[in-house]
Amino acid sequence: MIKTSKRELIIHVLCWGIVLFFPLLFYHPNDTNQMALTRFLRGLGGPFSYMVLFYLNYLWLIPKFYFKERKNAFFLLNILAIALCMGLMMEWWHTVNNFMAHPPTGGSHRPPRYPMYFYNCLSMVLVVGLSMAVRMSMRWQHIEDARKAAEQSRTQAELSNLRNQLNPHFLLNTLNNIYALIAFDADKAQTAVEELSRLLRHVLYDNQQPYVPLYKEVEFMRNYIELMKIRVTAGVNITTDIDVADDDATPIAPLIFISLLENAFKHGVSPAGKGTIDVTIGQQDGTVTCRISNSYYPKRDNDKSGSGIGLEQVSKRLELIYPGRYTWDQGLNDDKTIYHSNLSINTHDN
Repeated sequence: MIKTSKRELIIHVLCWGIVLFFPLLFYHPNDTNQMALTRFLRGLGGPFSYMVLFYLNYLWLIPKFYFKERKNAFFLLNILAIALCMGLMMEWWHTVNNFMAHPPTGGSHRPPRYPMYFYNCLSMVLVVGLSMAVRMSMRWQHIEDARKAAEQSRTQAELSNLRNQLNPHFLLNTLNNIYALIAFDADKAQTAVEELSRLLRHVLYDNQQPYVPLYKEVEFMRNYIELMKIRVTAGVNITTDIDVADDDATPIAPLIFISLLENAFKHGVSPAGKGTIDVTIGQQDGTVTCRISNSYYPKRDNDKSGSGIGLEQVSKRLELIYPGRYTWDQGLNDDKTIYHSNLSINTHDN
C-alpha cells in the first residue's frame, strides 16, 4: 500500500467527483424528475466500474505484479478484471433501467450491444493505461527523490571530509609559521599564538556550519593577515582593500578563501624577505569577490609550509557548494613573476 499525501488525496477526490457527476451534463430540461434520476443513476455504472478498475491496478496489480516483473499474470488478471467490470456495468445499467424507467411498448431502453461492448472495453483499457501512467510517474518521482537524497548525503559527506582535511592543513601551516618565529623573535611568536587562538575559534566553531556571515569570514581573514605580518619582514609589501560592512550577513561557505591567502604568503615572499601581496575583498548584490595577487617565488624543496592540497580543496568545495555560480581565474603573468587569483561567488541560490 502506497502512502498518499493530503494533496494527492484531494486530487483523487476532485477528479473522481468530476467523473461521477459528469452524467448531470446530459440532463435535459424537459425530463421529469424520475427520468433525470434514471439518467443519473444509469450513468454511474461506467464511472464506478472505471474507479474499481483504476484502484485495483493502482493499489494492487501494478505494484504487486507489474513492478515485480510478473507481467504475464498482470495482463491476465487485467483481462479478467475488465470482463468482470463490463459485466457489472451492464448489469447495473439493466437493473436501473428495469426499476426506475418504464420502457415504451414494442422495445426496451437497451443500447446497441456490440458497439457498446467495444466502447466499454476500450474505455477500460484506457483506464488501466491511465492507472499505470499515474503509478509509474509516482514511482519515478520517488526514485528521483531518493537519488537526490543520496546525492545530497554524498555531497555533505564529501564536504565534511574536505573540512576535516582543511582544519589540520591550516593548523599545520600556521604552526610552521610560529615555529619559524620562535627561532629569532620569541615575543612575536607569543603574539602569534594569541592571534592563532582567535583564528581557531572560527575554525572550531563557525567552520562546522554550512554557511557563516560574510563579516565573520572577513574578520577571520584580517586576523590571518595580521598573523602573517608578524612573521614577514618589512621588505614584504602587504596591501588590503576590504569593502565589506561590519554587519554584512551575506552567507558564505566558511574558510573558502583561506587557502588563497595561504598560497599568497607561501609563494609571495622571497628567501631574502622581499615580495608584494595585494588582497581585495568586496560584496555587491550578493556577489562576493576575492582578488589576490602576489609576487611569485617557487617553493623550495625544504619548505615545509603545507603539501599543496589547499587549492585543490578550494576547487572541490566550489564545485560542491556553488556549482555554476562562481568564476575563478588564476595563474601567472607572462614573465611568471606575478601570480593572481580572482574568485567571484554568486551567493544567491537559483
